[in-house]
Amino acid sequence: MDRFQSMAVFTRVVASGSLSKAGRELGMSPAGVSHHLRALEDWLGARLLNRTTRRLSLTEVGTGFHARCVRILEEVEEARSAVDALQATPRGLLRVNAPITFGMRHLSPAIADYLAAHPEMAIDIALSDRRVDLLEEGIDVAIRIGVLADSSLVARRLAPSRSVLCAAPAYVERFGSPSSPADLVHHQCLEYTYRSTPGEWRFVGPEGKEESVSIRGRLTATNGELLRIAALRGLGLTLAPTFIVGEDLAAGRLVCLMPGYEPAEVAIHAVYPQGRHLSAKVRSFVDFLAARFGKEPEWDRPPRRTSSSRSGGGRRGA
Repeated sequence: MDRFQSMAVFTRVVASGSLSKAGRELGMSPAGVSHHLRALEDWLGARLLNRTTRRLSLTEVGTGFHARCVRILEEVEEARSAVDALQATPRGLLRVNAPITFGMRHLSPAIADYLAAHPEMAIDIALSDRRVDLLEEGIDVAIRIGVLADSSLVARRLAPSRSVLCAAPAYVERFGSPSSPADLVHHQCLEYTYRSTPGEWRFVGPEGKEESVSIRGRLTATNGELLRIAALRGLGLTLAPTFIVGEDLAAGRLVCLMPGYEPAEVAIHAVYPQGRHLSAKVRSFVDFLAARFGKEPEWDRPPRRTSSSRSGGGRRGA
């Protein structure tokens, strides 16, 4: 039996002067109240109350024990209130993991604004494109982009992540523009190592049918920013998220290819270990990111398209 509950029942009985009245106040039957009192007396090996048909009175042992019970229960309540305060106000150290490019471009300014709004918070962030084990590495929150693997982690969608097939204008001028996924076999494709389907790019065609193609290229990398720079230098085509190449598309440094064939949209999630009680620091940080990025993130602007005059199937790649 829960001894703290039994102690609370005991102090209520003393305060009310009656087992039946204490039971009504606690929503408990008189038999249940008696059970708690007997359990305490058996545990202590001493009688706490003198009981007659008319009144209850504390024994000498009961008087001393009652005073200590009152003090202990007050301290327990103070401890619970302190925990509630910690849960209500974000404070302490939050350990975060995120992909490198997204972390540098978009999470970094978000964290600066979050810390400005929460002066009792501190953040330790590790940027890595590999998928870390949150429990093993002591991570509170991780930002994950793409299809989530089955796990016991809790996932909160933060924003959509839309990818585009693009290349530098100089590359298109030299090697042409693919008009369908089948044309990609004639092009240098810059490949991201951690893609969920390595060596394969998938698109949804004009009629809503999914098409996949095996791609080839001379450059594979674990980081999207490196592939962006390679694409800007004209080394090939890249299938990149708009949070990496959105500004380049808007400025015309990269052009969007294969109108009508869209890469499948995925999402940006915050994931964190499952727990019965979500801490205030995790909740506030995830809520902040969800509100900041939202359904239409700032990086997701309509890209420029190449003209159809260059979409003649493409000459052989570099």
